[in-house]
Amino acid sequence: MSITQQYLLDSHRARVLGEPEPPAPGRHDLQVARELREYRRFSAVVAERPARGRVRYALRRWLRPRAL
Repeated sequence: MSITQQYLLDSHRARVLGEPEPPAPGRHDLQVARELREYRRFSAVVAERPARGRVRYALRRWLRPRAL
């Protein structure tokens, strides 16, 4: 069963039972992505790691190792 079919089935069931309809699929995807980004930044700060530029910093360390 696809997401759309499940949504239509849930909407019909909610209408029959007089309940509020569920949100449309994909409606909150952007908000979830933003909250995930903020959570990862917050976790980095709590763990005392830089909150921004971590990937670039890791690539720079990997591509240009220190001379011994």
